[in-house]
Amino acid sequence: MEGPILTENGNTTTAGPVSPEGGASRDLVEAEVNLIRNPALIEMRREQLLDAALALFLEKGFAATTIRDICARSGVNQASIYDYVANKQDILRRLLNRLWFRSSAPTLPERLADPEGPPLEEILRAFFTEGWNARRDGTMLAYRAVPHLDAQDRRALHERERHLLESLSIYLRKHTGAASDDERVEVVANFIIFSNAFAPLRDWLTRDIDQKTEMRTVIDGIMAMVDRLRVPEP
Repeated sequence: MEGPILTENGNTTTAGPVSPEGGASRDLVEAEVNLIRNPALIEMRREQLLDAALALFLEKGFAATTIRDICARSGVNQASIYDYVANKQDILRRLLNRLWFRSSAPTLPERLADPEGPPLEEILRAFFTEGWNARRDGTMLAYRAVPHLDAQDRRALHERERHLLESLSIYLRKHTGAASDDERVEVVANFIIFSNAFAPLRDWLTRDIDQKTEMRTVIDGIMAMVDRLRVPEP
């Protein structure tokens, strides 16, 4: 199914596929803007717009950032911006897809899938190192953008996080022998997932602490919680 999207200059473009049930697909649905026939130019201009928008959304917030701001920062003429994106919401979706939904970085459950792989502590260290550094901006944007997402986009984000939680809970139960009805497993899994956002969201308070010390402390706490899961709840 496809549906029209009204751009901010009054033109109508076509949205990408939506499931018949109205649910979100794995990615957020981006508008199909096909006014320019030069794919290389489209890609270049979109990259300019997305890079500028990301910096502005993190500096000023989504609501306070205007299309004029994005054009000024990116160098893309305001008269031509709608040749490449539909509106500010479309820019946000494209950013979240690029940084969050389509990231080439493996998820934590994917890293844990190899039974012959490194121990949990090493996997967490590699996962947090990437999340706290290379993927910092994507994490910040994802958490700050939630209030500005429409219902379908929120469902897509919720489904992604729910899948991560369920997959990690399955691993923890297998790893610790915790019972299938032990609710502590979901609590620990949720804490681990949030810990990947801990440093990006709180580094304004902890930036003077050595990251190695901060990460070692967080991982030590997680490992203690995981070990505790091996003890049946009274």
